[in-house]
Amino acid sequence: MAVEHWNIDPTHSHIEFSIRHLMISSVKGRFGEFTGTVQVDPAAPTAAKVDLTIQVASIDTRQADRDAHLKSPDFFDVATYPTIVFKSKSLKGDPTGDFTLVGELTMHGVTKPVELAATAEGRGKDPWGNERAGFSATTKVDRREFGLVWNQALETGGVAVGHEVKVSLDLEVVLVPAAQAVAAAK
Repeated sequence: MAVEHWNIDPTHSHIEFSIRHLMISSVKGRFGEFTGTVQVDPAAPTAAKVDLTIQVASIDTRQADRDAHLKSPDFFDVATYPTIVFKSKSLKGDPTGDFTLVGELTMHGVTKPVELAATAEGRGKDPWGNERAGFSATTKVDRREFGLVWNQALETGGVAVGHEVKVSLDLEVVLVPAAQAVAAAK
């Protein structure tokens, strides 16, 4: 059986995050622009390859001034580092159920290993005959490990922005017809 090529459908997918604010609450946000692919050999599904690229300038926390600050050199520095990239290295567990996706995350010019706790949410045909599959995944990263170190001390103790970022992905992928996948590979 041939390797299956899947494209992430950004109109039916979400990449969201949350981080502590002022040590008392969480700020939530999302990235609105991203692309990605999944390649899987049905005979060896644990060897699946996932590539995801996020456009950092698409960050949205529902507050324009905060978003501008996050895009600045204090944080993401989108002029220098316009993308966040995830590339999988291995898959542990049952890819049709709960599994761990192991890979490398590159953000702000720094690449670190990361593990995502993932779940296959289902697979089926849409009304137009396209094969689709859904996956959810979560992970946590320490932003300081990626050079995102800006902060402000609070008079009451603690800091304005937490260190741990919780990331949540809900991805819907669409199978690329075999002939189209072969043509794209050439």
